[in-house]
Amino acid sequence: MSGPRVFTARLGQALAWADDVHRGHLRKTTDIPYVSHLMSVAALVMEHGGSEDETIGALLHDAIEDRSGDDPQAMKRDIEQRFGSAVLAIVVGCSDAESQTEKDRENGNRALWNERKLAYIAHLRAAPASVRLVSMCDKLHNARCILADYRRIGERLWERFNGGRDGTMWYYRALIEAYREALREECQPSDALVWSVLAEIERTVGAFEGLAGR
Repeated sequence: MSGPRVFTARLGQALAWADDVHRGHLRKTTDIPYVSHLMSVAALVMEHGGSEDETIGALLHDAIEDRSGDDPQAMKRDIEQRFGSAVLAIVVGCSDAESQTEKDRENGNRALWNERKLAYIAHLRAAPASVRLVSMCDKLHNARCILADYRRIGERLWERFNGGRDGTMWYYRALIEAYREALREECQPSDALVWSVLAEIERTVGAFEGLAGR
């Protein structure tokens, strides 16, 4: 039987650094500091059995794709120097774009958005378990936010997303299938904590699909 998980001062250091990296960064079309999402994802990772490295990876999972500008390599070096290669591997594995600059080039182009999402879904099927856990917790928190905002503002919600309503719903269903396929290959049904994340994503996505009449 494995011993208790150990969390050290690195975790607090990672939270402080994530707050600094994302200073001034807000959730889409809101006044909510982006660090709230990072803390929520990290909490989900911890609650579902994640290690310290996985929890730190959750705090930093958007640093490369959202806050590295034109120099993602510098951000990668900084993450590795501060928190080690295992954390860097998780952050890189959870990034669906090389940098914010790459995402900005899409400029509302649905085909480019679709290509990026398809590549990320394919990557997840073969991703290490640590990457998949952080990715699943990220998508669970995002799905919960979508559901809450859909109940509050209705169809205007989809204006936030490059994929629009149909693209966003397709993406979440495709993610669910990719996660399920990977878990069937690697996990046992007894791994209840991991399977429960997938079940909650599916329940939440089903709820906002129901609101949309799908």
